[in-house]
Amino acid sequence: MSSTRTRPTSTVDTFGPCAPDTVLVADELLREDLPSIPCPAADLIEGEMRRRGVRTRRGPLHIESTPAGAAGGPVVCWETTGEAAGIGAAARDHHGSVVVREVVDSWTAVSGPRSVLLAAPRSFCAGVERAIEIVERALEQRGGPIHVRKQIVHNRHVVAELEERGVVFVDELDAVPDGATVVFSAHGVSPAVRVEADRRRLDVIDATCPLVGKVHVEARRFAERGDTIVLVGHAGHEEVEGTLGEAPDRIVLVETPEDVAHLRVEDPERVSYLTQTTLAVDETDEVIDALRARFPSLRGPGSDDICYATTNRQDALRAIATESDLVLVVGSSNSSNSLRLVERAERCGTPAHLIDDARDIRPEWLAGVATVGLSAGASAPHHLVENVITVLAGLGPVSVSEHETTRETVSFTLPLPVRSP
Repeated sequence: MSSTRTRPTSTVDTFGPCAPDTVLVADELLREDLPSIPCPAADLIEGEMRRRGVRTRRGPLHIESTPAGAAGGPVVCWETTGEAAGIGAAARDHHGSVVVREVVDSWTAVSGPRSVLLAAPRSFCAGVERAIEIVERALEQRGGPIHVRKQIVHNRHVVAELEERGVVFVDELDAVPDGATVVFSAHGVSPAVRVEADRRRLDVIDATCPLVGKVHVEARRFAERGDTIVLVGHAGHEEVEGTLGEAPDRIVLVETPEDVAHLRVEDPERVSYLTQTTLAVDETDEVIDALRARFPSLRGPGSDDICYATTNRQDALRAIATESDLVLVVGSSNSSNSLRLVERAERCGTPAHLIDDARDIRPEWLAGVATVGLSAGASAPHHLVENVITVLAGLGPVSVSEHETTRETVSFTLPLPVRSP
């Protein structure tokens, strides 16, 4: 990989409307009478600038080379990683120039060829695709605004894109005008929420994942036969809140085997269990084993509550983690299944980080890393994964190999209110 650094003179026009305290991050480097150099790693530069408290703007950067140390014009640091890609940024003021130099140096220090091991399956599952399509069809059929209770799925990018199209996300139904259309998120709601929606005469479209709905049905069935229901899950998660609401007087929540040890039930012979659908399989098995040891007559669901997509993504991640120097998982911090993927990699002994997008990647993570394992939670869009590969290629040649452990063919039908005629 070739590398060239220069300090060119540039005019104010290079920045356009850029404010003095704003750094220009190059999308491409423009050279007089020479082909431009694309900058696919611009997201990495921008992310590090923002972590250092510097405002940024994206755009082309004109490169006019002069001898190093030449006076006049803004300081520009840029670096080429060969014929295919470069990185660059420019600042008008001294502080910005210092930060630019540090940031560019931090990324060029970890530039070089890498391998990416791509886990498959990854990204959207059938339940997430269904929920997003429900909102999109509601927009097409009814126009905006469409209200959604909570986030339709736990991903910041998905929510932001839908907001731009006229979706209004609310925490509770009291923020929805009487008679308006409201979509229930993929994580499900409690019966109390449904009663409130009926009372308010809201036009409800239910995007609850069918696999979450299965858990709700099981909760009602176990409650009707008089069992104490032990729900294995994470306190405060929207899916857990909805399931607890199905039988609030009969369901108790546990998170760890230690919680099981302190559990008190009405009748030890009438205990059943359910689980949140997005848990880590191994850790959930430990809690269920503790329940079976404590309550030998324990009854469970007819089939595992942890959904196929969660299990498949954890298995796929495990298949690449031991061969990787670093694992990156694309997903938002409130996504339970994404967090479980990070934990899975760490249990394999591989450093792992959750990233909303490529801008979250830090240069120190890549120091000494030749092989990057890459996956995404079930609520993360595919294009975010593809962009991570693109930006890594901005630091040097990248070879990509996909490791598929299973192929998903599951699909769910849409609810009647949004089906095509």
